[in-house]
Amino acid sequence: MRRVWAELRNRGLPVNRKRVQRLMRLLGLQGRRIKRKYHSYMGTVGKVAGDLIGRDFAASGPDRKWATDVSEFAMAWGKCYLSPIKDMFTNEIIAWDLSVNPNFEQTRRMLEEAFRKHPGVKGLVFHSDQGWQYQMRQYGRMLSDHGVSQSMSRKGNCLDNSIMEAFFATMKVEMFYGHEPDFKTFEQFREAVAEYIRWYNSGRIQSKTKWMPPLRFREASICAV
Repeated sequence: MRRVWAELRNRGLPVNRKRVQRLMRLLGLQGRRIKRKYHSYMGTVGKVAGDLIGRDFAASGPDRKWATDVSEFAMAWGKCYLSPIKDMFTNEIIAWDLSVNPNFEQTRRMLEEAFRKHPGVKGLVFHSDQGWQYQMRQYGRMLSDHGVSQSMSRKGNCLDNSIMEAFFATMKVEMFYGHEPDFKTFEQFREAVAEYIRWYNSGRIQSKTKWMPPLRFREASICAV
């Protein structure tokens, strides 16, 4: 309800919040419930990096803290895996990769895209869970080569990376659950994911970003400096 009310205000309609709530109730409109996230963790837990975040998902500006994770999507034709990077200040999806194989090549492609788009990230803290791909030497080397500090959640504690859990849950409710039959091929689903992330970054308003889309919030924060 809050997002509907905020969007109406953004469009120049000074409607009362309680009125929006009452009308939505009369029309039978309500937010969809978020389902539990698929946990893709597998393998032996290592001790590659400590938790530098400590569940503090606030940041003082863009490109100070990023987070990543992998989530599975199951369709009639098979499964595929989404690996995105999220900025903790703007809530923007910095880079992403969709693949039928959740291997390190997917992680490498995602990182290369992120560093190409955002080359000046020295001092950045990059957070993840203890998934096997984040424990690989190649992963740590790619981060250190760009002056990025690696951070990892504690063992078996999904709340330590809840900022990514929240993104996957929101995405699946808004564009996936109930629409699985619409995605008849991997290519078709990839196009839908690309379109959703474009909208998420440039059109979806959020309370954390002062009811602005992530990209607009990034621009406003840079102009304010």
